[in-house]
Amino acid sequence: MSVLRWKSFEENEDRPDKPRRYGVTEMRGPHYTLLTQNVLQDIFESMGQFVDGLKFSGGSHSLMSKDFIKEVTNMAHQHDIYVSTGDWAEHLLRRGPSAFREYVEECKNLGFDTIELNVGSLEVPEETLLRFVHLIKSGGLKAKPQFAVKFNKSDIPIGGDRAFGAYIVPRPRSTEFVEDVDLLIRRAERCLEAGADMIMIDADDVCKYADSLRADIIAKVIGRLGLEKTMFEASNPRTSEWFIKQYGPKVNLYVDHSQVMDLECLRGHNLGKNHASVLGSSYFLF
Repeated sequence: MSVLRWKSFEENEDRPDKPRRYGVTEMRGPHYTLLTQNVLQDIFESMGQFVDGLKFSGGSHSLMSKDFIKEVTNMAHQHDIYVSTGDWAEHLLRRGPSAFREYVEECKNLGFDTIELNVGSLEVPEETLLRFVHLIKSGGLKAKPQFAVKFNKSDIPIGGDRAFGAYIVPRPRSTEFVEDVDLLIRRAERCLEAGADMIMIDADDVCKYADSLRADIIAKVIGRLGLEKTMFEASNPRTSEWFIKQYGPKVNLYVDHSQVMDLECLRGHNLGKNHASVLGSSYFLF
């Protein structure tokens, strides 16, 4: 009877051991797909070496029991996998000024390592966003602001003063969204200066579909922010393949759990290794 073993990627100098600063693979967790604790355990045991982070998408953790969340975060940590929140912080603003600080403390107690801030959904002044980053960092967690390339027209500074943090005269909320890559970059740069660990770029209007990837926007974002500090959502295998071919194995990507193995094979193939399959026939034992 033959026994299968995973191919080892240790010989690749460009694929360091976890925790990795680049070439990060963040996996989509509960929300879009029903992942039970047993399913997650199977994923971690079979390919945990290729997964750097697990994200509870869409605030799904708010619907789960604290005991279940702790079990999942503990399980992830046993495989050196960090755990991130998804879009949820914006729902706390109606509770008052102290709500966000309490949220950070609760996330820490539940075992989360990273808090994601969806800048578009938060709709807070720029200085408030920076204060949230500081609160997350002071709480001992990592901060990951998420930016979209389109902004509400009401949030774009006018009159020539486009500096991050500049006072903007209040205007009625617009229903129009406009593309502004330079504003995205300037806001992201300020967040990084405030201590943010990673900038997540929303797939919408940038890289959601492989046939309509905005290579110009992606190149500008990476050129200004750096490959190590940016993460892109790869909605499908073709998008992942494009990113690896264009930017190599060091690009940070957020993918569905079903794409993890394919992505790792792409990273290995780009390094000049033949990783068309992670099952190495040379490891068959008879």
